[in-house]
Amino acid sequence: MQIWRMHPNGSSPEQVTFDERNNWTPHSSPDGKWIVYLSYDEEIEVRLMSLSDKKTKALVDILGGSGTMNVPSWSPDSQHVAFDRYELFLAAN
Repeated sequence: MQIWRMHPNGSSPEQVTFDERNNWTPHSSPDGKWIVYLSYDEEIEVRLMSLSDKKTKALVDILGGSGTMNVPSWSPDSQHVAFDRYELFLAAN
């Protein structure tokens, strides 16, 4: 799974991720300069990409899934992003 973007009318499709991971649930920043998304492989990462140069960095490794960021999650000023991070607790016998 890779992430693509296009104009609202469906024209000019452009692939923006090209790695071996499964990239999912992209959210564009309000200023249009960034996307944040989930990236799956052996682990799940929240990743941030600059749309001007396509540079990507992992923000955090998480335990989670599609519910981690299933709604727009940027602050209005494009400076912060919110996500859910799940913790694994093992019950004692």
